[in-house]
Amino acid sequence: MNKIIGLTIVTRKLQTRFEAWAADNRGATAVEFALIATPFFLLIFGLLEVSLIFIISTTLEFGLNDATRGIRTGAFQAGGGGPPNLATFRTAVCDGLFALLDCSEIEFDLTAHNNFNGTPPPPATNPSTGMLNSGAFSFQPGGPSQIVIARAFFEWDLITPIISQPLSNVPSGDVRLITAVAAFQNEPF
Repeated sequence: MNKIIGLTIVTRKLQTRFEAWAADNRGATAVEFALIATPFFLLIFGLLEVSLIFIISTTLEFGLNDATRGIRTGAFQAGGGGPPNLATFRTAVCDGLFALLDCSEIEFDLTAHNNFNGTPPPPATNPSTGMLNSGAFSFQPGGPSQIVIARAFFEWDLITPIISQPLSNVPSGDVRLITAVAAFQNEPF
């Protein structure tokens, strides 16, 4: 009987300690934060990356539109900013990019047509590989009253894991091809 009483006292002490341990919630916030932090930060960084893509896309559109204004008016073809070549055009586009992009990585394609039924420009990506088809691009700023399609392409490296997959539009899965297009008819200069 004495052994049973001793066991009961030990059991009560263990039960009391267990209840005190179970009631202690000092680390609950840390555990909850650990469970929520990873998806929370993935969403935050994904949101920042989507925002950067929109900013870069808008900036590229602005730079291209600003540079093509000289082509539309004929000032570019007349040599207003130097001889009319791709390097001069690249400089004109880069002046409007606010140093947000590495200009040497931007690919350009300018095609001139005599009417709106002209041949469409080549596809931006190679159908078999899905990579940028820069070998088929040309630089034709066009003459008076010609229709010009100006395109600029920039490959943005995605950094956010998991969320990058839906943002990618090339087969490698970690790159977003940002495209800017300006289509216009040159003035009769």
